[in-house]
Amino acid sequence: MPRFITIGYGDRSGYDRTAKVARDAAHAADARRVREGDVMGVAGRPVQVRNHDAAKVEVTEGSFLSADLPIAGFALIEAPDLDAAIAIAAQSPCAVAQGVVEVWPLDPASGPRD
Repeated sequence: MPRFITIGYGDRSGYDRTAKVARDAAHAADARRVREGDVMGVAGRPVQVRNHDAAKVEVTEGSFLSADLPIAGFALIEAPDLDAAIAIAAQSPCAVAQGVVEVWPLDPASGPRD
């Protein structure tokens, strides 16, 4: 089955403005997905890794991406197609609680891409 990466963006103020019943339903939807085998987690503190020309590893604290809202979490989900993945993402806490969720189709790695 196809896999998708989701990136949830949201902040505490948006979460707190959302009705508790809606938040609880979103958390229940995530819990069901985890029971079905999806992998989800809250975003920790990122680092950037560079190793240009495989010559020297450089690590910088902080995210490379920037957005209006902070990244709140990630998920690896399975769904039959993009529309189904969107329906899953639409029920997540970030989507429900005034945030946004990106859905990225995850194409299997197949070697060098020239």
